[in-house]
Amino acid sequence: MKLENSVAIITGAAQGLGLACAERLAAEGAKVMLADINAKTGESETAKLKARGFEVAFQRADATQRKDIDALVKETEATFGGLNILVSNAGITHKASFLDLKEDDFDRVIRTNLKSMFLTGQAVARHMVDNETHGTIINMSSVNAVLAIPDQVPYAVSKGGVKQLTAVMAIGLAQYNIRVNAVGPGTILTELARNSVLTDERSRNAVLSRTPLGRYGNPEEIAGVVAFLAGNDSSYMTGQTIYVDGGRLPLNYTVPLSD
Repeated sequence: MKLENSVAIITGAAQGLGLACAERLAAEGAKVMLADINAKTGESETAKLKARGFEVAFQRADATQRKDIDALVKETEATFGGLNILVSNAGITHKASFLDLKEDDFDRVIRTNLKSMFLTGQAVARHMVDNETHGTIINMSSVNAVLAIPDQVPYAVSKGGVKQLTAVMAIGLAQYNIRVNAVGPGTILTELARNSVLTDERSRNAVLSRTPLGRYGNPEEIAGVVAFLAGNDSSYMTGQTIYVDGGRLPLNYTVPLSD
């Protein structure tokens, strides 16, 4: 119970990595406010967590809208009496070549993946400063902060931005004893990955050929790193991005696949 007496907000928490993080932080003793634009799924998953005895609640929130985020912070404070952890996880993808990508789609992904982290991080950080809370903020980045995928233009650009946003937030908030770090997953078995990069056997084999551990990651493995960054075991870490990618970033060749 390393996060006992902690209160967390997790955006994009109705499914995938956000839901896995909510479960893990709650299991470590945190009170968790799940937030998502998908109210139906969010409320259903929150009810399941409550049935297991976890202290959780759900608030519908669009992380790209300042008014929704301000309301989310207020509701978390009213429900749980505090706030010292933020996991900014809301994110989407859009598949298109660089030449075919539409401006509206570029803007939509950047707004969801990057601007939402600025808005949410700022609102939560202001609350922490006002309440003299020594908190921690964790942004969900990706190996695509470093690696490019030619048909995932705005996604890769947004995740590169998240890496730098994390760094500047960490420097700017250090004086208030607020730590800011990021997690950069490789290919994790979520619906987002299945719909964007694991769409057929050829793409699945391509991912595995450049993953030295020879498998995809599980959401629970990302949640474990988030729990580490949320707790005191990482108390001297800030401004860092931890890449949880099965060894992809250090690789400079492809891995042969067995038959």
